[in-house]
Amino acid sequence: MEKICGACRVLIRNQLASSYVRAVIRSQHSGPSTFSLRTHSCGELRTSHVGKEVTLCGWIQHRRYDFMLTLRDSFGTTQVVLKEQKIGKDVDNIRNLSAESVVMVTGKVQLRPDGLANKKMSTGDIEVVADQFEILNNSKESLPFEIHDFSKVKESTRMLYRYLDLRSTRMQHNMRLRSDVAMKMRHFLWKLHGFVEVETPTLFRRTPGGAREYLVPTRQPGKFYTLPQSPQQFKQLLMVGAIDRYFQIARCYRDEGSRSDRQPEFTQVDIEMSFINKEGIQALIEELLQYAWPDNLPSIHLPFPRMTYAQAMDQFGTDKPDTRFDMKLQDVTRELKDSGVAVFSSTEGNDAFVIKAFKCSKGMDFLKRKDYEDLQKEAVKLKDGGVTFIQIKDTDSWKSSISKHLRSEARENLGKAMKVNPGDVLCLAAGKPDSVNSLLGQMRLACANRLEANGASVRDHGSFHFLWVEDFPLFLPKEDGQDGELESSHHPFTAPVDEHKELIMTQPSQVHGQHYDLVLDGSEIAGGSIRIHDAKLQKHVLQNILNEDASSMQHLLEALESGCPPHGGIAIGFDRLIAILAGEPSIREVIAFPKTIDGNDLMSGAPSLLYNDELAVYHIRHDICDATK
Repeated sequence: MEKICGACRVLIRNQLASSYVRAVIRSQHSGPSTFSLRTHSCGELRTSHVGKEVTLCGWIQHRRYDFMLTLRDSFGTTQVVLKEQKIGKDVDNIRNLSAESVVMVTGKVQLRPDGLANKKMSTGDIEVVADQFEILNNSKESLPFEIHDFSKVKESTRMLYRYLDLRSTRMQHNMRLRSDVAMKMRHFLWKLHGFVEVETPTLFRRTPGGAREYLVPTRQPGKFYTLPQSPQQFKQLLMVGAIDRYFQIARCYRDEGSRSDRQPEFTQVDIEMSFINKEGIQALIEELLQYAWPDNLPSIHLPFPRMTYAQAMDQFGTDKPDTRFDMKLQDVTRELKDSGVAVFSSTEGNDAFVIKAFKCSKGMDFLKRKDYEDLQKEAVKLKDGGVTFIQIKDTDSWKSSISKHLRSEARENLGKAMKVNPGDVLCLAAGKPDSVNSLLGQMRLACANRLEANGASVRDHGSFHFLWVEDFPLFLPKEDGQDGELESSHHPFTAPVDEHKELIMTQPSQVHGQHYDLVLDGSEIAGGSIRIHDAKLQKHVLQNILNEDASSMQHLLEALESGCPPHGGIAIGFDRLIAILAGEPSIREVIAFPKTIDGNDLMSGAPSLLYNDELAVYHIRHDICDATK
């Protein structure tokens, strides 16, 4: 190793000390330009900065004439003026730069000439006259699309070149909104309420029930990890381990196939607490959301309203009601059972047959013949026979396919029950209660969408409507299962309500669970429950009710036997919440690098093909391509 002379040591020590001093001076300030080559962002210069020398870094958004350009960074845009006497011999190279090239500009701030201020720009009163101009990286001339707010680009192209799309104002806003809300939530939970953030494993084992899981092969023959659908078991084990207030902004994985507006990997704010009840969890989440709520959005008011699962299904036909508009489902069986209309007649018992309707106030002003035809086609796909529309022209004139069969007394009774007025439209369906509720629940949303598309004011878009839905059935009939087979409506770790603890041993299909969902504007944004903390009950649920192999959960069952406190929790669907706050139609717009509906990453080409010689170490073969790499 070479020796360093004393003089060099002194020089190095002085240089290090000088660098440290400069770093300390910079760190005494805060903002987006600390510890950076720039002095200001492109979105912060105002008339108060006139006369100051500044350094900006960013991308060239566009050039005007030969002496002016707009510089953009993550925070905004600034107009830069190029003067040949200032820039010198490099002026030609600068003027030939492509849009989206990365540059650093140093110069003085000055007012724009009279009449040339741009009030649409936050920096529109000033411009920077460049004294120094450094090209940090020249962009290629032809990019797949321009980075402009008014550019209309196909979503597949945006996903293919996501690194370019992220530069847009829209994506910059969404990513920063996401970050801001996450940081506020962390501060609320950790600093104000004593929660501990714990990272849980992403390589786990298969979990009984729930969605399909992603498999991860191992070098051990026949053995696979799975990627967790949620940290559910781990957070319960943390409660056993006396980490009695846990949270995590967790990555979760579900192989749900081609489901619209879902992602194979997603983020949830995961929370678990010991010595808690349902009301405590709900109060925590309400205050958490209020604390993290963006300042620029209408404020939210606590507490959020509550509704039982049965009420939600009866009035809205869904367990996630959009309460921004009325149009509730009403039971009109009594009014129409002797109406003379065949479709409203049934030989089945009263409990097995129902007639329900909802009203579109002034719907005739906005719905045309084509709308009714399209809505009926959609209804028929959902249920044989579809729905029946009645247009209320006036008290004595109703237009419908059943008008000539509808007895006057039944029409009068229906009109009174639905409180109809001229111009209203009724939508009716008949059949088994669950089927009718589901059909009309979907048609309620379809009609609202069609009305709004035609100019009607239906939803309240000026505020946010939260709703707790609770008192769910603990078990539901298993889809595609045999008669009598049950599956968890939430997950197999949810506790029954106290009054049904005995009933679960004899009539599990009648048991209600301590499960609660939080709905925002018709979308479920959170779900949780009070958990089973008794090992015998947990084993009974797994083994005797769900017919699952309880041995796969032996680690959890043993933990429950080891002094497990009462506990409960909830998970907030963070992607969905941010999409609603950002006013985005899809969660893909608030995820930096999303997948397609089919789970593909267009940018990188994932998932990619592996050859059999690469898979041999995992004891796996496939027939798609027999060739080796």
